[in-house]
Amino acid sequence: MTDLSAPDTKTYPTSERTRVRRSPKRASHAHADVHAILDAAPLCHVGYIVDGAPYVTPTLHWREDDHVYWHGSAASRFLRAAENMPVCLTCSIIDGYVLARSAFNHSVNYRSAMVFGTARLVDDLEEKTDALRRLIEDLFPGRWDGLRPMTKQEIKATSVMRMKIDEASAKIRNGPPGDIDEAGHPVWAGVLPIESRLVPPRPAPGLPDGIELPQSLADLIQSGRLR
Repeated sequence: MTDLSAPDTKTYPTSERTRVRRSPKRASHAHADVHAILDAAPLCHVGYIVDGAPYVTPTLHWREDDHVYWHGSAASRFLRAAENMPVCLTCSIIDGYVLARSAFNHSVNYRSAMVFGTARLVDDLEEKTDALRRLIEDLFPGRWDGLRPMTKQEIKATSVMRMKIDEASAKIRNGPPGDIDEAGHPVWAGVLPIESRLVPPRPAPGLPDGIELPQSLADLIQSGRLR
């Protein structure tokens, strides 16, 4: 069992493909930093090489320890081809536009993570069902048990991929413009924060009277988190 009271000081190995060359002071290979970004981002992009050509697809993902999962249609040629394929998965979150006194010094506050590993197909029916349950519960805690159970055909039509994180890096910028030496120039400078959050829900057409928004979803909306 993991000791949650102990600080996580583990880091991913640094290689030529994960070494951050531009602004390395913003980089981290710490498990805690990489995992925090993977857990906060609502969307990832997965890069594949299929038939010698590069492709990048967006998808929902979730993390469990050192493994990242994503899913899609079983008919997807990318997911069919990805079995045992080295892939690169990235997540990015924009936290604000940074406006400086010069165009050159404008920037963005952001959090990003890039992870590498080998994609594996989750093909066991029970394991795949449980993985999809964890996806729903990761996004909407407490929702799975109230849903109509998935049919075998629905599970068969869905592919779930799993990747152990072999290497990873995170990069973060968070702060004001870096041009304090130009503070005397008469132009506004600062940060325009950007927030991605849930807003009041829109009930589905045909929703019967008396079915209220579950408290778990109301709490999620109130929290300001996307997951």
